Amino acid sequence: MHAVKVAVVWLAIIAAPVVPAVAQSEFPYDRDLMLDARAMRGGKRVPVLSIEQNGRAQIDLWCKRGDGQAAIAGDAITITVGAMKDEPCTPERAQADDEMLEALSGVTNWSARGDGVTLTGAKPLRFRAATN
Repeated sequence: MHAVKVAVVWLAIIAAPVVPAVAQSEFPYDRDLMLDARAMRGGKRVPVLSIEQNGRAQIDLWCKRGDGQAAIAGDAITITVGAMKDEPCTPERAQADDEMLEALSGVTNWSARGDGVTLTGAKPLRFRAATN
């Protein structure tokens, strides 16, 4: 009986460091990922990206909203931006939307740490999982 308890404790100690690594290796599908940035002056919106298991992406930027498609294999990711709906916008926000769409189209890899997700490419984009 004592040997079984020791074996269970030993197994728990050995397996414990492995569990976080496994959890980190899966993309956080079906979660709202908010760009790690402050809202622009005069507004409360911050870009949000959500990717479903089937690859469908919902993209909400400073002003524009639309769909896209994501292909994820291991730590590689490709995002294809679809049709975006324009909403009334300041020139500053419109430019930020265009830059964000260009950056999303250029991502090549992703990594996760805690509740943060980083998309890397020509311009790295850092997101954090929404807590609401």
